[in-house]
Amino acid sequence: MEQTPVVQMRGITKRFGHVVANSNVNLDVYQGEILSLLGENGSGKTTLMNMLSGIYFPDEGQIFVKGREVTIASPKDAFDLKIGMIHQHFKLVDVFTAVENISLGLEGKALLDKKAVAAQVKEICEKYGFEVDPNQKVYNMSVSQKQTLEIVKTLFRGADILILDEPTAVLTPQETDKLFSVLRNMKADGKSVIIITHKLHEVMEVSDRVAVLRKGEFIGDVATCDTNPQELTNMMVGRQVTLNISRPQPENPTPRLVVKNLNVRDSAGVQVLKDVSFTANSGEILGIAGISGCGQKELLESIAGLQATMSGASITYYDQDGGESELIGLNPKKIRDKGIALSFVPEDRLGMGLVGDMNIPANMMLRSYAEGHSFWANRKAPKELADTVVEQLDVVTPDVFTPVRKLSGGNVQKVLVGREIAAHPNVLMTAYAVRGLDINTSYAIYDLLNEQKQRGCAVIFVGEDLDVLLELCDRILVLCAGQVNGILDGPTATKEEVGLRMTNLRNREGA
Repeated sequence: MEQTPVVQMRGITKRFGHVVANSNVNLDVYQGEILSLLGENGSGKTTLMNMLSGIYFPDEGQIFVKGREVTIASPKDAFDLKIGMIHQHFKLVDVFTAVENISLGLEGKALLDKKAVAAQVKEICEKYGFEVDPNQKVYNMSVSQKQTLEIVKTLFRGADILILDEPTAVLTPQETDKLFSVLRNMKADGKSVIIITHKLHEVMEVSDRVAVLRKGEFIGDVATCDTNPQELTNMMVGRQVTLNISRPQPENPTPRLVVKNLNVRDSAGVQVLKDVSFTANSGEILGIAGISGCGQKELLESIAGLQATMSGASITYYDQDGGESELIGLNPKKIRDKGIALSFVPEDRLGMGLVGDMNIPANMMLRSYAEGHSFWANRKAPKELADTVVEQLDVVTPDVFTPVRKLSGGNVQKVLVGREIAAHPNVLMTAYAVRGLDINTSYAIYDLLNEQKQRGCAVIFVGEDLDVLLELCDRILVLCAGQVNGILDGPTATKEEVGLRMTNLRNREGA
């Protein structure tokens, strides 16, 4: 007897102006399965799920839930149909407790009866294997705990169909294993789980079926047991793609950047970096591993001259001729004025890296506007650079004059990475350079980083995917609670070793 889908999306089309995000998409979701949704950046994965969860409304097409045609015009409509979405950026109130966040939006007595809510939360946790402290404030939670709270909040509202957008993006391997165990328990209970992800090894590990979108169109679906990462990549891209990250042997590595005793406080006065010391060599890629919020952001910003440091620290830059410059106390302009070619791809793409309301050439110009000697800005070179970045990194955009805020997150990242690499830096720092990027573009970025390495650039790569760190980097510095918890050899380090050091389960002595 053939199983009936609990969700059927038929002929779904969504346009944003002249851009067609989804075109005539047909997708089925079955009860008690984990479905992975794959596709390149701009392929329409999140847009499609936003329509199922009530954030967007389709321009054309029909949605059926348990065989009945439905109209989903808001997240409330979706919840009424027992559909809930856990977004990549959590929707939580930091100053509220777990129970208070779960209670938000409830009606009647449920809103006020926190004990009853806490008791129900405990039942959900015991049933699926979650760990939630009902009275813990969100601002005291780790990223993994916040994600768990979002899932519990969705289950509390009765969701039987859960959509998770990039659920493992900032989790350690141990946290990812724990999440997958919970998802399997939910599946065994008859829940339907849809995962939007780019990590093929995780797709193969946890999903039952994979659906692939390409340029807004549904390409097909396949049982996970009947496919492999290479076939899935070919489906996503539409051609054969090589899935090998090269790691050229460093040639004549010499110290380019030496950091000693770096201590940094955040805006609230909390010390986030404690006595951090390391050397970044020319011609190598130094990986930085650590759970989210353990000081990676502040470390790169300190080197780039964007973060104040406590006394006693030194950040010394060595040029090719052996000359040295102290970077402590210098802002980005003064660093550039010293002739130091330093490029920085920050974690905050639109807040710090690019200006959302400006088009691609204008954002290219941000890096070079101060170099002009004329009253009139030179717009030809930024336009040529914009065209080159769009072509080489396959940026999906109507044209280069489209404001970057209208691009998908992955395409925004391509623009930022392309601009910084085009500056031919001697030091290149990237914070989550491939976060949200499809596998084809991610491998293109890895190749670009290796090109920088081979021409003698010192590359500092903050990453969240340990498999990539272990394949790409020559050395891996592990941060834990703002301190260096070991500097490991990339080719010989193991995923388990790095993951344990990230969570402070290894002694620092001898690291």
